[in-house]
Amino acid sequence: MNRLARRALHTCKVPEDLSTVTAYDNANEHPETVGVSADTIDAIWHSVEALYRTGVHPGMQLSLRHRGEQILHRAIGHATGNGPDDSADALKTPMTTDTPVCYFSASKAVTALLIHMLAEQGLVNLTDPVCYYCPEFAQSGKRTITVHQVLSHRGGIPAIPRDTPIDVLWDKDEIWRLLCEAKPVEVDGAKVAYHAVTGGFVLQRVLEKVTGQSIEQYLDTHLRQPMGMTWFTYGIAPEHLHQLARNYATGPTPRFPVSWVVRRALGSDIHTVEQVTNDPRFQEAVIPAGNLCGTAEEMGRFFQMMLNGGVWNGKRICSELTVRRAIQQFGSLQIDRTMMIPMRFSAGLMLGGNPVGLWGPQSRDAFGHIGLINKLCWADPARDISVSLVNTGFPIVGHHLPALAKFVYTVCNRFPLIPEHQRPLALA
Repeated sequence: MNRLARRALHTCKVPEDLSTVTAYDNANEHPETVGVSADTIDAIWHSVEALYRTGVHPGMQLSLRHRGEQILHRAIGHATGNGPDDSADALKTPMTTDTPVCYFSASKAVTALLIHMLAEQGLVNLTDPVCYYCPEFAQSGKRTITVHQVLSHRGGIPAIPRDTPIDVLWDKDEIWRLLCEAKPVEVDGAKVAYHAVTGGFVLQRVLEKVTGQSIEQYLDTHLRQPMGMTWFTYGIAPEHLHQLARNYATGPTPRFPVSWVVRRALGSDIHTVEQVTNDPRFQEAVIPAGNLCGTAEEMGRFFQMMLNGGVWNGKRICSELTVRRAIQQFGSLQIDRTMMIPMRFSAGLMLGGNPVGLWGPQSRDAFGHIGLINKLCWADPARDISVSLVNTGFPIVGHHLPALAKFVYTVCNRFPLIPEHQRPLALA
């Protein structure tokens, strides 16, 4: 792609020889042990390379497991230094499979499971109103809004109040005060409206009230340490900020009506989102719906644990019933009133569909979560796969979309549906 085209499409520089910017974790790729052919590995990785060649993702990581075995674990591009607006002499840091990346909204899947684990422990009832645990939330007509409604994006408070200063995001007491005072758009849970950041703060407050712990401590005790994660924290410690991959607003600047949808969902324009998410205050904060940090492998490990029915490496993380409740569809397919697209949700996760859905063709049993449009993290019991593709660009619309869809299609096509009696977590 020449310089003029890169400027027009707002993309990074992509070398002709991709091997110069590719990191392979050969020691942890074992396709042969589960009968996956080299042709399948090549086809999937070529689809990732095709997405990288669009120039919208300066850095990318992929972790893919089949039948519990990791068969692909690779990274491509740069963690910093090769954004569309970076100078030619900027210091470029290679992206590796160990580089922490912000998952953005894919964080919601993890936060949601923590709440389902509270229910397993008898600390909350998901059908209880939030105000049973946090009485101050009942203000402005919100006394009947339940924990389950918040999990399933039916809580009636999809956005923080208009004109709220952005630095409120890392002031948890102030954001809580605003959410308690906010008047809901509805309280009966009948309509889906994606809660981009608000729901996470509500769930955090409930968790911390009933456990007496911070959400970071609870995550560390019940997920991060038992699963042997290196990163997997809300935000990142100040001493590790230099290791965190940088985020880039790439692709053409969204125009109306797409720009309206972006502002409605995220509360700001995409270039402001880039500035905020690279601000150390955001990177060090605890934002349960949007700033969990880790690697593709770690998020893939999380979804593999769910696919295993709550077990990781022989250790019980949560009950199988808890996983099933977390992935059970709630409500019908309907237009999401924030994102203005048809969506199927469980109490915390984005679900696939038939004949085609978010996670590819014939993906009704699949569950996962996207992160800022382009990060794709999911598991599909019908194919016995867990997939985590994370990246550092967030183009909203553009020439990359066919390549992104082709990646999902290639994964689904290379792992055909297996008989129902052989599937993990086979759903009725």
